[in-house]
Amino acid sequence: MRTIEHGNLIDAPSAKLMAEKGMFLVANLVAYYAMKERAEEFGMSGDMLEKNDLVIDGAMRSLEICRDAGVPVAFGSDLLGELQVDQSREFLLRAEVLPVLDIIRSATTIGAQLLRMEGKLGTLQPGAFADLIAIDGDPLADLGLFQGQGRHIAAIMQGGRFHKNRMN
Repeated sequence: MRTIEHGNLIDAPSAKLMAEKGMFLVANLVAYYAMKERAEEFGMSGDMLEKNDLVIDGAMRSLEICRDAGVPVAFGSDLLGELQVDQSREFLLRAEVLPVLDIIRSATTIGAQLLRMEGKLGTLQPGAFADLIAIDGDPLADLGLFQGQGRHIAAIMQGGRFHKNRMN
């Protein structure tokens, strides 16, 4: 096993063991916030909401516990269908407890490590896949630039080919 998904209720001894074993946490905090916000629409009962609140409370602590134990935290999302619009909100939630650069690395270099694709993904170097995005602005100063379903993405390159290019 290489990953723990979500891990919202992780404790320090578990995180320490994960670090010792070279494991990753793939956090997905936004799923629980999206469920809470749309609870009525999805017919969630009071019991379900209570459990969801417990998980939300543990979510931020899980990031801190894993950071302190040295567990790499990757970006991932379980959001499907109409909830996909909230995926990038994960960055904003994590910013409550983590440095911005660590959050961006979770979706780039740490994701590459998790997939055993170092040197191919999450990097700009010869021999890499040349998958990249160009953001209108400085995401280190404003993680909100990842919001808006690509509104702030000036270019998307995959495999060295542009799929979107507003930089001309």
